[in-house]
Amino acid sequence: MTDALRDKDGATSAITRGARRLLYDLGYDTLTEFKFRTGRRADIIALNRGGEIVVVEVKSSVPDFKADSKWQEYLAWCDALFFAVNMDFPQEILPADHGLMICDAYGGEVLRDAPRVKLAAARRKSVTLAFALAAARRLQSALEDPSALSDRR
Repeated sequence: MTDALRDKDGATSAITRGARRLLYDLGYDTLTEFKFRTGRRADIIALNRGGEIVVVEVKSSVPDFKADSKWQEYLAWCDALFFAVNMDFPQEILPADHGLMICDAYGGEVLRDAPRVKLAAARRKSVTLAFALAAARRLQSALEDPSALSDRR
């Protein structure tokens, strides 16, 4: 599903914004559309001062959820996985063994915390370094050189 189809009414953008605000309030810094070494892109990746890595999968509709099973591949790259949905989303269809956030454009609330499964040290270092490089690349692009924004991997 293309991003344009997925967000035709702005729901995905609103949920993403609220989830990022919530994560910031919880002590995390975030990036969107983060590309893992596998080529998959997480909707949101978050990193806190303790080095914990959280992935948030944003779902704006039931068809969006049913058409996408790639989120399961993110489990190998994070300590915890959350779904972020809006208030109207039928929560009962989401897997109960992952975290759940209810979000709108202004913030959100964690309804169910995600179980933590610690990453191996080498994997944590790899993801943390990739997070730092992606953040630096995006900052450079935003401030100085829009042509620098590209994934080199």
